[in-house]
Amino acid sequence: MQDVSLRGISKSFGNLSIINNLDLDIKGGEFVVLVGPSGCGKSTLLRMIAGLEPISGGDLIIGGQRANDLPPQKRNISMVFQSYALFPHMTARENISFGPRIRGENATETAQKVDSAAAILNLHSYLDRYPRQLSGGQRQRVAMGRAIVRDPSVFLFDEPLSNLDAQLRVQMRTEIKALHHRLKSTVIYVTHDQIEAMTMADRIVVMSQGKILQVGAPLDLYDRPANKFVAGFLGSPSMSFIPGQIITGATDSRFRTHEGEEIVLADRLTVSGEAEAGIRPENFVMTEAGRGVTLIVEVVEPTGPETHIYGRIAGEPVRVVFRERVHLKSGDRVPVTAAPNHIHLFDKSSGLPL
Repeated sequence: MQDVSLRGISKSFGNLSIINNLDLDIKGGEFVVLVGPSGCGKSTLLRMIAGLEPISGGDLIIGGQRANDLPPQKRNISMVFQSYALFPHMTARENISFGPRIRGENATETAQKVDSAAAILNLHSYLDRYPRQLSGGQRQRVAMGRAIVRDPSVFLFDEPLSNLDAQLRVQMRTEIKALHHRLKSTVIYVTHDQIEAMTMADRIVVMSQGKILQVGAPLDLYDRPANKFVAGFLGSPSMSFIPGQIITGATDSRFRTHEGEEIVLADRLTVSGEAEAGIRPENFVMTEAGRGVTLIVEVVEPTGPETHIYGRIAGEPVRVVFRERVHLKSGDRVPVTAAPNHIHLFDKSSGLPL
């Protein structure tokens, strides 16, 4: 495992700047997830680390060595792609052993590496099959096996689960995390899926428009987002935002919606005026009539242990998750509130927390 450091990394295509002056330090053995919406630059950044995309500016340091001009094969990195990138005319065994074979490695040692990777990934039964004879999950395991036999110091994953169905994604998430624990390699993993980021990462890097907005442990980012974008991006279902005003009195502060309903805040704040209250779906609770704010129910989704509600508060769309079965229907008006320590307040113009 090796450290990876990005110092003022930039990427431009002509006059179009994709990534500008980005800094990031990744410790050896760390599992770091780059997350953000499509087009934010996360896959481009990964390709620059891999050597598949030239760096326009700044320094890439891998294991203490400047790697900007090193060819991909000299960086001791293995990359797993979204599309698996398997050779269709080769068996799983031949795909996994392809790298060592073209480097001229000893055949016996290569066979041992393939067997070892197959054991780690539970692939022995599939080694003589062609990619067309494998499921999506099995193909992804073969792609991972091909990466493992290189014995890299850094693994790069570019949205490796996006082509899999929901159940298989959950299984493969667990397998990739278990693989990291077993190999102790540095992992840099790109996804747009917040659940993958939250469940797999040691640290999450949230990106938008080629910039890093926040870096931290998953629950730190979830509980203490640096701005409205991070708050709304992390979490599934996502946070709901309600515009209104902070009203600060002599002894307490309240958040008042544009319809005049109020929620009590945790402390007497030193700020007042226009703001947005962010509340996560699971933090809404039903309260007594005349207290809190009114949720107008539009769609009810019972899932068994939970009830998901799509509705509106003060005219704004919200998502509410009740941790029990509730009997509601479209058109119902339900008084709801949230514990003061679960209400995030953001400046309406800058999106920064108050």
